[in-house]
Amino acid sequence: MDGNRSAAFLLAAALAVPLVAGCVAAATPEGVTVATAPPAPLVDARPVSPGPNSVWIDGHYRWTGARYDWVPGHWDARPRANARWAPGHWKRTRHGWRWNPGRWK
Repeated sequence: MDGNRSAAFLLAAALAVPLVAGCVAAATPEGVTVATAPPAPLVDARPVSPGPNSVWIDGHYRWTGARYDWVPGHWDARPRANARWAPGHWKRTRHGWRWNPGRWK
């Protein structure tokens, strides 16, 4: 690389560091805590239920380590007749945003 391109590259890299640092995730015993809030949830098109024992599980954002990716909603089979789905959610904590996964109750 010539001198001008090297200087431009170094400047771009130096400017990118604070942007990346703002999105850093920290591992905790409960899971991953992310410094930036997740985007507003998307609304998935809900296809026809595959059967009477199926429960719709809404989509959610998953942290990849670098960004939020949307995980689409899907139908899931109820594990027991009286089971109910408690949806996962992102919760704001004093350290950032933490994902609490959904589960059957």
